[in-house]
Amino acid sequence: MIIETPSRLHLTLLDLNGIYGRIDGGVGITLKNPCLKLEAELAHNGVEVGFSKSCQLIDGLIEDYTTKIESSTLKIKNALNIEGGFKFTVESAFPPHSGLGSGTQLSLAVAKLISTMNDQDLTALDLARIVGRGGTSGIGVESFENGGFIIDGGHKSSEKQGFLPSSASCATPPPIIARYDFPEDWKIILVIPDVERGVSGVKEIDAFQTYCPIPLKEVEKLSHLMLMKLMPSVLESDLDTFGEAVNKIQTIGFKRIENKLQNPYIAQIMNKLRADGAAGVGMSSFGPTIFAVTDTNEQDIVDAANDALKNVGGEIISTSAQNNGAKLLD
Repeated sequence: MIIETPSRLHLTLLDLNGIYGRIDGGVGITLKNPCLKLEAELAHNGVEVGFSKSCQLIDGLIEDYTTKIESSTLKIKNALNIEGGFKFTVESAFPPHSGLGSGTQLSLAVAKLISTMNDQDLTALDLARIVGRGGTSGIGVESFENGGFIIDGGHKSSEKQGFLPSSASCATPPPIIARYDFPEDWKIILVIPDVERGVSGVKEIDAFQTYCPIPLKEVEKLSHLMLMKLMPSVLESDLDTFGEAVNKIQTIGFKRIENKLQNPYIAQIMNKLRADGAAGVGMSSFGPTIFAVTDTNEQDIVDAANDALKNVGGEIISTSAQNNGAKLLD
């Protein structure tokens, strides 16, 4: 059995102040590419993991994916009392710790394959609770389930009492408070510079604990921007307004901190893409993936990205939004 999952952009966390009794809250967009394609077969015992030749070339992928596949397999087997082993083959993938949500998609893909092969029909929310994803943002879980443009409502402070990334949080996935189709004719150009992969692990935990709580004025400003500019622009397919909102997000709240902690090349590339005509440019999660949104001048933005990467190298992916979730192919 084979499953194909999307990737996702995480635009920002909404509230890392918590004065109103909730923290986190996320905004994101589901992407067609890059995607994860994972095949599972029954085996006598244990967990075997293989990779296609193209996946073997992605730096850091084999160790990271193997660990997550083994961990998720154990969790779903224990939860559903499943015996026997499984052989997995990663046919296509995207790099870990790049800001595209590979950890959630991979963990949910493993759980979905095993549960389906054992005649268990579970939702993405059910699977996320089992494998321990969605402890900060619900964007990846909803991208797996339904795709589209997504906003989640964060966690009650009674459930999650501290400011922590998903990797260090045991909270369940937050409720989805808005989900819309995202304009598929808008082009999304991903630029993944060859610099240190974002902030993860202990560094990510330290960032949350050092910079939170975010001042209430910034949270209120960001929430206003979401409600009265970003969300209506998606519903009205207003690219210019959407781009203005994305650009503004980079300077407010925790996203300002995420950008502050990056290699200086990140800001240089973002400025270059804006100067060359992208309607909106942002960084996904803790990076290093940068995204630029445009409509008619896609090649101009790709050319600008190639020029911006001359000194550091990297990858450019032209994609668009995906308004459906993961799909079983066999």
